[in-house]
Amino acid sequence: MIAEDNFKTLCNLTTSLMGLRKGSLAYKSRRSELQIPRTVAAVVARMVDKTHRTIISNEIKRDRSLIYHYEKMHSSNYASWEKYRDCFNKIYNAYTNIQGAKRTFSDMFHLRHHLREQGVKHSENPQTTIKITSGKVGVNIKVSYKDFYNQLELCKLALRDCNYNLEIL
Repeated sequence: MIAEDNFKTLCNLTTSLMGLRKGSLAYKSRRSELQIPRTVAAVVARMVDKTHRTIISNEIKRDRSLIYHYEKMHSSNYASWEKYRDCFNKIYNAYTNIQGAKRTFSDMFHLRHHLREQGVKHSENPQTTIKITSGKVGVNIKVSYKDFYNQLELCKLALRDCNYNLEIL
C-alpha cells in the first residue's frame, strides 16, 4: 500500500520535473523523452525505497524483467549517457529531498505515543497485525478483522507527514 503510493508520488514528481503529462510513464512509446524518465523512476524507486519490481512494473505497465534490466544498465547509462545522467540527478535529488524532509521516529516510545494521540489502538480480540516501521524502530498494532480498515486508515492519517513503511502480518 505505502510502496504503491510512494512510487505513484515518484512517477508524478518525475513527469512534473521532466515536463511530461501525468501518467505518461505508462505509455507504450519508446521515445527517449519518455523512456529515460521511466527508467530513472524505476531505478530511483529501487535505490531509495527498495520498491518491489512488481509494483514498479504494474505502475509503468512494463514486464517485471525489464526492471532488472534498468537496474543492471544504470551504472553504464549514468557513466556514458549525459541525458540519462542529468535526468537521474534531477529526479534522485528532488525525491530524496522530499523523503528526507519527512519525520522519522528515533525510538519506539515516540512512535507509539504519536499513534496513540491520533486514536490508533489495539483491539480487544486481535486477529491480525499492522506492522509500522519508521527509521530503525517498529510497532505492531494488533487489530480485529472488524476494526482493521478503521485502524489502517487512522495509521495512514497519523503518519502522512512521516517516513514509514506499513505491512499487514
